[in-house]
Amino acid sequence: MLELADILEARERVRETSRRTPLEYSHTYSTMTGADIRLKLENFQRTGAFKIRGATNRIATLSEEQKAAGVVTASAGNHAQGVALAATRAGVDSKIVMPEYAPISKVKATESYGADVVLAGRDYDAAAEHAHEIEREEGRTYVHAFDDEYVMAGQGTIGLEILDDCPDVETVVVPIGGGGLISGIATAIKEQRPDTRVIGVQAEGASSAADSLEADERVSIEEVDTIADGIATRSIGEQTFPYIRKYVDEVITVSDPETAVALVYLLERSKTLVEGAGAVPLAAVLFEKFEYEADEVIVPALCGGNIDLNMLTNVIIRGLVETGRYLKIRTVLKDRPGALEDLLEIVTAHRANIYAIHHDRTSREVEMSDTEVEIELEMRGPDHVDAFLSDLRKAGYTVDVLA
Repeated sequence: MLELADILEARERVRETSRRTPLEYSHTYSTMTGADIRLKLENFQRTGAFKIRGATNRIATLSEEQKAAGVVTASAGNHAQGVALAATRAGVDSKIVMPEYAPISKVKATESYGADVVLAGRDYDAAAEHAHEIEREEGRTYVHAFDDEYVMAGQGTIGLEILDDCPDVETVVVPIGGGGLISGIATAIKEQRPDTRVIGVQAEGASSAADSLEADERVSIEEVDTIADGIATRSIGEQTFPYIRKYVDEVITVSDPETAVALVYLLERSKTLVEGAGAVPLAAVLFEKFEYEADEVIVPALCGGNIDLNMLTNVIIRGLVETGRYLKIRTVLKDRPGALEDLLEIVTAHRANIYAIHHDRTSREVEMSDTEVEIELEMRGPDHVDAFLSDLRKAGYTVDVLA
C-alpha cells in the first residue's frame, strides 16, 4: 500500500530530474470567486507536465537487469515525454506507444527526449494493449501511466510541495484521468492534513472516476470525448481506485466549454499556457462545481501545459464564444445595392469589430432574389451580444447564431 513514507522517498529520487514548481496567489481568480486562489503551476514542470515525477521514481527502482532490457509504455503524450526523458537520463532504452491521433507536437517532443515512438490504436486504452504486446515480446518493463504505486508516489511529491508552500491550504483541486496523480497527491495531503479537502475533477466526456464512485466499483466507459486529452481514459486504475475512494472528498465533472473558458482566462489574465487537463481544476472553481466558502484557500493543480497548437486555436475560439467575445451569425438579405450597407450600419452602431464577411449568392437555401451573408464579429461580452442580436431582429433580420 502507498504510504507517506513512499512519497517522501520519491521526493529524494526525483529531486535532480524534476523541478519544484511555483505556487502563486492569483488576485484575478480570488476576486472572481471570492475565495483565496493559489495556482500550483505544474505546467512549468520539465517536459511541461507532472508525469516526469512518477516516471523518474519508477525507473529509479528498476533492477539492473530490468534497466538493461529497457522500458515500454503507452501514453497520450505527457507520460510519454516523462518516461522518455527519465529513461534517457538513466541510460535506459525506451519505447513509447502513442494513439494514432496523438498531437504531432507531443509525438515530436517524445522523440526529442530519446524514445522510439510507435503509433497504434485510436485512444490510450488501445495503445496500452499494443504496448503490453511489446512488453511480452521484447521483455521490457512496462511503466504504467498511473496504475503503479511507484508512479503514484512520484506524483504525490506535488502534494508535499503544496503543503510546504501553502500550509494553510483548505482545498486542493486535482484533475483525474487514470487516477495516479490524485492518488499520490491525496495520500501526501491527507496523511499529514486530514482536514484538507481533496476534490477530483474529470471531463464530462471521460467521467469514469465519478461513475465508479457512484457505482462503488470500477466502471469503464465505451468512448471518451473531450478536449482534455491528458485525462481522456476509459477507466481509472485498479490500484488507484482504492486511494480515490479513501482520500478524495468529492469527484465532479466539467464540460469542454467550461474548460475552454478557464484556458482562455489563464492565457489572457495570467499569461499562462495550460492544456485542457491542466485547465479543468480552475474550471471547477470558476463554475462553482463544488461548494466553497468566502476566503477559502483553494489550490487548483494546473497539471500540464502541452497543448497542440491546432487544438489551442479551436479552444481559444470556443472560449471566446462562451464568454461573449466572438460571434458568428448568418442572415439573408435582398440581393440589391445597399442591402449589405444597411446591415453594417447596425454592426457599426454597436461598435462590433468585423473579422470576416462571406457573401453567397449561390446558396440553394435562399431564394434566387436573396443572398446569404455570414459575419464573424469580435464582441465585448454576453450583454453586448444580446443587445446586438435584439436590434438585428427588431430591424427584421432573421438571424442564425453559428458560434
